[in-house]
Amino acid sequence: MTNLDLRADAVPAPAFVSAAARFGVIEKPDLAYTPAIARETAHLYEKVKDFIPAIEWPAYAPYVHAINRLKKERNAVILAHNYQTPDIFHCVADIVGDSLQLARDATKVDAEIIVQCGVHFMAETSKLLNPEKTVLIPDAKAGCSLSESITGADVRLLKERYPGVPVVTYVNTSAEVKAETDICCTSSNVLAVVESLASDTVLCIPDEYLAMNVARQTNKKILTWKGHCEVHERFTAAELLAYKEANPGIEIIGHPECHPDVIAVCDFSGSTSGMINYVKDKQPPKVLLVTECSMASNIQAEVEGVDFIKPCNLCPHMKRITLPKILDSLLTMTEEVLVDPVIAGRARLAVERMVNLKQ
Repeated sequence: MTNLDLRADAVPAPAFVSAAARFGVIEKPDLAYTPAIARETAHLYEKVKDFIPAIEWPAYAPYVHAINRLKKERNAVILAHNYQTPDIFHCVADIVGDSLQLARDATKVDAEIIVQCGVHFMAETSKLLNPEKTVLIPDAKAGCSLSESITGADVRLLKERYPGVPVVTYVNTSAEVKAETDICCTSSNVLAVVESLASDTVLCIPDEYLAMNVARQTNKKILTWKGHCEVHERFTAAELLAYKEANPGIEIIGHPECHPDVIAVCDFSGSTSGMINYVKDKQPPKVLLVTECSMASNIQAEVEGVDFIKPCNLCPHMKRITLPKILDSLLTMTEEVLVDPVIAGRARLAVERMVNLKQ
């Protein structure tokens, strides 16, 4: 006679079923540029005509049309970061914004499927906030130099070295790192997060320059980590001063992931959404955005009368996301983003504390 172990912890976990198996795979559609597709995408081309030559639009339009059709068929929503190219940002995205906006909006999504057009930590964040939803990223290799600069083990060592010091972790990190964190932050709310903590000393990791910039705005002691964004760390104060000399009256707007010396010569510093709002509200005659260069094109499509000077530092990770990859993701339901449940529960708390923080 066999004795059955009926303890709850002895019940095997259900077998994992892939998104492709759950939702099915759809055959790739015909991507010919037809008069019907031309008519149905004409209003979208109006948004990007200054960045995509008319002769090239027939190569884009079939993908735009197919993606927008498939979104409805799949009950999917596309979240796109401000650094995505104009064809993605203006033609297929449902929700656009910076990391904080996307994190907040991810909690309000009704669709079954989220397609994250950004880098991997953003897709992980969407999954943390929507554990019951299917989250896809069109290219799982879309990483981040900041995310890769620190591990969960590194954070545990920092906490051993600075016992009792709260840890504020930039959202540009892996779920494993977030799980070791007290609260997350983004470039738009880092000061509010730091000030919300009842401690005179705060670990603000992993972006060293973001931490140095916030240290100038608070009386708290800020402990840093030497992580950098490979896009923003390339800008220099000398470079920006040369632009000012060559363009009298230009306004320079910098991202706080830049070195403090760079921010010191900027007219305004803020998150990507803060930079966008500044341009829309102030309408400066001539402006230079010290950030990933696709964002200038995305703003330019919505603002008239502003001359954008564009130093072009591209994020190689963001640029892994393309229309063909988005289409393939919706057709094949790949690549699905999964987070270990043990890590996810702890990481979710840190993200939710950030999202729910009253500012």
